[in-house]
Amino acid sequence: MKKILVTGSEGFIGSHLVETLLKKKYKVKALVQYNSFNSIGWINDLINKDSKNLQIFFGDIRDMSFIDKIMQDCDAVFNLAALIGIPYSYHAPTSYFETNVKGTLNILEAAKKNKIKKVIITSTSEVYGTGQYLPIDEKHPLVGQSPYSASKISADQLAMSYYYSFDLPVTIIRPFNTYGPRQSLRAIIPTIIQQMLINKKREINLGNVKTTRDFSYVSDTVDGFVKSINSKSDGEIINLGSGFEISIEELVREIGHILGEKVIIKKDKKRFRPKNSEVERLKSSNIKAKKILNWSPKFTGKKGLREGIKKTLTWFLKNKQFLPKKNSYNI
Repeated sequence: MKKILVTGSEGFIGSHLVETLLKKKYKVKALVQYNSFNSIGWINDLINKDSKNLQIFFGDIRDMSFIDKIMQDCDAVFNLAALIGIPYSYHAPTSYFETNVKGTLNILEAAKKNKIKKVIITSTSEVYGTGQYLPIDEKHPLVGQSPYSASKISADQLAMSYYYSFDLPVTIIRPFNTYGPRQSLRAIIPTIIQQMLINKKREINLGNVKTTRDFSYVSDTVDGFVKSINSKSDGEIINLGSGFEISIEELVREIGHILGEKVIIKKDKKRFRPKNSEVERLKSSNIKAKKILNWSPKFTGKKGLREGIKKTLTWFLKNKQFLPKKNSYNI
C-alpha cells in the first residue's frame, strides 16, 4: 500500500490519521470538504512538517464523479467523512443520510470501479445503542437510537453488502468514544474541559451524567486504523475500544481532580437526548482487534484515561484561541 485516500482528513481523527500515515512514509491524498474560506482544518498544522507526500483536494463525498476521479491512482481508502453530531441529527436527519449513506455508497462504487485493494469504513459504537450485554462485541445487535446511529448502521450494512456481492475488500473499523487534542467542543471531554477553564465558579452545564462510555485516546484509535491497512481483515467488523467503562459524572470528577478543582454539575435540559434515544451504557470488547489487527490500546483503565486527559488538557491550554470566551453549547 503506497498511496492512500483519507476522507474527512481535516477533522479530529482524520488529521491525526493523516499525520501518522505521513510519518510512516505513505503518500496521502487528503480530501477536505469544500468551503469558501479555503480552510483545510487541522491538517493545516501538517503542511510544513512533511508535506511532500501530501496532496490536498477540496470536494464532497456526495459527488460521485469527483470521488471516482481522485481515487483512480490509490491503493487504499479510509472513509472518515461523516456528519457525527448526535444532537444535530435530530434537527437535520436528511443531511445525515445524504452524507453518511450516499457518501459511503460513492466511496464503495468508486473503490469497486478502481479496484482499490483496501477499503476501510469508519463506523461508531453508537450503532449498538444501549449495551444489552457487556462488554459489547461485534455480534451485539444493532439498534439505531438516533438518526445519526441509524445512518451509520445503514452505511455499515451497505459496505458489507459490497463485500458479499462484489468481493470488495472492505473492513469496518468501529471506534468507541475517541478523545484527544483537536477534538470539537461538542464532544463530552472537550466540553467539560472548556467549561472548567472559562468558568470561574467551576459550575458546568451537562445533560445526563449517569450514562457510561468507553473512552479511547486518539493515538490508540489511529493505531488501529493504520494496522488495518496490511491486515487480513476483509469482510470484518472490528471494535476499537479500551474496555474500560466510566460514567460521565465520574469523568467530571477525574478532570476536576487533575485541575485541582471541585466541580458543581448543573443539569441543562437542552443537553439531554430524548429519553428513548439515550444510550445508557457502552463498554467495548476488543478481543477481535487484538486477534486480527494485533492491536492493543496503550491508554487503558483509569490510569490510562487520566494520562490521556492530561495530554488533552495540555493541548487546550496551549491553544486557548479555540476556546470561546463565554460558555456556549455546541450541538
